[in-house]
Amino acid sequence: MANIKSAKKRVLVAQRNADRNKSIKTAVKTAIKKVRAAIEAGDKNAANEALVAATKSIDMACTKGVFHKNTAARKVSRLAQAVNKMA
Repeated sequence: MANIKSAKKRVLVAQRNADRNKSIKTAVKTAIKKVRAAIEAGDKNAANEALVAATKSIDMACTKGVFHKNTAARKVSRLAQAVNKMA
C-alpha cells in the first residue's frame, strides 16, 4: 500500500474509475448481446430497437473515455451491418 497521501488518493481514484469503466463495459456487452439475440431469432423490429439502444450505449462509453472513438465506430458499424443483412 502507498505511504504518501497523494499516492493513497490515486489508488482510491483509480479504483473508482476502474469500477465505473467496468460497469459501462458490462452495459455495452449486454446491449450487444441483445442485438445478436434478436438477429439469431430473426426478429427485425426487435433487432432495430436493440441496435438503437446498443448504439446509444456504445456512444456513451466513447464519450466517457471507456472506448476509443474508432473502436466505438467499428462496433456500431458491425452491428448495423449484421442487422441490415437480415432478410
